Amino acid sequence: MTILDGKKTSDDIKNEIAEEVKAMKERGEKVPHLAAVLVGNDGASLTYVGSKVKACERIGFESTLIRLPEETTEEELLDQIKKLNADPEIDGYIVQLPLPKHIDEQKVLLAVDADKDVDGFHPTNFGKMAQDMPVFIPATPFGIMELLKRYKVPTEGKHTVVIGRSHIVGRPMSILMSQKGNPGNSTVTLAHSRTKNLEELTKQADIIITALGVPEFLKADMVKDDVTIIDVGITRVPDTTKERGYRITGDVDYEAVSKKADFITPVPGGVGPMTIAMLLKNTLLARARHNKN
Repeated sequence: MTILDGKKTSDDIKNEIAEEVKAMKERGEKVPHLAAVLVGNDGASLTYVGSKVKACERIGFESTLIRLPEETTEEELLDQIKKLNADPEIDGYIVQLPLPKHIDEQKVLLAVDADKDVDGFHPTNFGKMAQDMPVFIPATPFGIMELLKRYKVPTEGKHTVVIGRSHIVGRPMSILMSQKGNPGNSTVTLAHSRTKNLEELTKQADIIITALGVPEFLKADMVKDDVTIIDVGITRVPDTTKERGYRITGDVDYEAVSKKADFITPVPGGVGPMTIAMLLKNTLLARARHNKN
């Protein structure tokens, strides 16, 4: 059994990007600039955005964090997005989700310039991805594909079952895994919480990518031997034995399933660290694209 170590792989990617940034500086070129917009004080969002800012500092990117109060109106946020779209210094930016309930997330995401949408959430980028065109791939799916590639996980001709149909993970993964390429070229089944024969499907699967958000949902008796498991789920489960009073758990019963798996991602330390690394990679690609233009 091989553990797909997202922490190590993300560190490798950050080091590679840092080398590219160093070379850009030596050539006198402008380094990539990533901005993040954070509305309100959601604890998880604050932590995640903070990690992005630290990662930018580490690899030599410029970064800007725009913090707006919870009561920011939709119009005020859209005005801020217009400024970012027009600012030639900003190569890419993200609007951290979730947004306060009084703001229409879809309207906000549509307002983001697709050429600066390093989250890969804009419909233009999603459509290009579906047609296998050069594009910003959403960071989590991009990270999963990179893990599969770097660990040389066989995917061609395999049956991949994706559990979860979100636009952030499930749907993009189903598209990417079915496309020509390596990784890719697999036969994909997209399942979700309403799928009636889910256990039959998982027992047939060579590769399972689960993004359901249900702690330890996938049990050992639901998978076959030598399966590849990509666990995108991350949930805080109460645990009085831990100092913080909780433990982080994925969608997979790791202890039991890992005994049957060929490849498996841990939680934490698997897919999570890859997300930020690939956001940085997308920002580097945005900088290169803007240089061409």
